[in-house]
Amino acid sequence: DLGGAELIRELATLVMLATVGWLAGRTARARFGYFTVAFGVWDIFYYIFLRLMTGWPHSLLDWDILFLLPLPWWGPVLAPVSIASLMILGGGLLALNDTRSGPPLWPSRGTRALAAVGVFLALYVFMADAIRAVQRGESIQQVLPPSFNWPLFLVAWALMALPAVELLRQAIARK
Repeated sequence: DLGGAELIRELATLVMLATVGWLAGRTARARFGYFTVAFGVWDIFYYIFLRLMTGWPHSLLDWDILFLLPLPWWGPVLAPVSIASLMILGGGLLALNDTRSGPPLWPSRGTRALAAVGVFLALYVFMADAIRAVQRGESIQQVLPPSFNWPLFLVAWALMALPAVELLRQAIARK
C-alpha cells in the first residue's frame, strides 16, 4: 500500500524536522524557529531537486499534491514555496532568541491569532476540493481541482506573513 507508506513518510519527515529544531535550539522559541527554518528549506529544496532529477516542475505554476494529511492538499508549486519562504524568514528571526540577550523576540497574541486564521484559510484553499468530495461521498483519489483560489490564498499568505513582519520590526528596533 503505497498510500499508507506515503502517509508514514510524511509523518516521519515532520518528526525528523522537529528533531532538527529540538537539537539546534536551546529554548522552546528558538527550537520552533529552527524547526520552521528546516521545514522551509526542505520544502524549497524538495522542488529544486525534483526539477534537477526529473525536469518537473516545469514552472512554479505547475500543480502538485502537496500533502496527504488529513486530506490531500493540491496547489501550484508557488503556493508552498511562498509559505516556505515565510517559514525561513520568521523561523530565522525566532532562532535569534538563542543568541541574543534581553527579552526574546515573539509576535504578539493578536498577530499569532491572525496568522492562525491565515493558516486555516490556506489549508482550506489547499483542501477545499477534497473536503467537497468527502461531503458528496466521492473518492478523493479521483478529484482534481479545476482551479486555485489565488485571491483567498493571498489573503491567507498576508495573514501568515504578519508574525515575520512583526519579528523583523522587533529585531530592527533592538539594533
